Amino acid sequence: MNPSGQMKKKLREKIWNLLEERGMSRFPWPILNRIPNFKGSEIAAEKLTSSREFLRAKVLKVNPDAPQRPVRFLALRMGKQVLMPTPRLRDGFILLDPDLIDSSDHRKAASIAGAFSHGIKVDLDNIPKIDMVIMGSVCVTKDGGRLGKGEGYAEIEFAVLRELGRVGEKTPISTTVHDLQIVEKIPHEVHDVSLDTIFTPTQEIVTQTKYSRPKGIIWELLADQRLEEMPILKRLRH
Repeated sequence: MNPSGQMKKKLREKIWNLLEERGMSRFPWPILNRIPNFKGSEIAAEKLTSSREFLRAKVLKVNPDAPQRPVRFLALRMGKQVLMPTPRLRDGFILLDPDLIDSSDHRKAASIAGAFSHGIKVDLDNIPKIDMVIMGSVCVTKDGGRLGKGEGYAEIEFAVLRELGRVGEKTPISTTVHDLQIVEKIPHEVHDVSLDTIFTPTQEIVTQTKYSRPKGIIWELLADQRLEEMPILKRLRH
């Protein structure tokens, strides 16, 4: 593991332990090796969904993790389409269209299991243009740095959408986290995706990030195992 990888590993462990020690973590447990759910995630989601970028957006890409479930629910309730990657991107993407889901089922559809039963699997050609990206995070910095759980799926999802032209250089990217998840510094690598805004239960942070973002899939960084795990990558490569 390179020095950046070692530092990232220590940061993740620090945040997972800190949330547990302060009693700020929520189900599902253990939060180790997850995008951690946190107390106040609903409040952070309300702040995000009141932002100008969110209100303007018609189609959102939102990660499937537990702390962003309130974001997915509010998006559906507000009449917005939600593109949700399936866990580990094994089955590609699911589109949740509020026009096709009864309003009484919006909360259920915002869950992973509910998305599979209420959403529509979309192939690469039918993925809509994304107006805003919401990512899950283990920790973040005020200048837009972001760290996930260490498996790289969020970065691959972004790169796939960038490769397809569904997200662009200026597509706004945001996250919801607990205040305890804000750290001073995160190493930034070529495949990392930076944040424009961060929402916590107590604040909105506009990062004015200067970090670069991948312009597509960096094929030389992908192990062959990834191609086997995610058929969507095989299709793109061919």
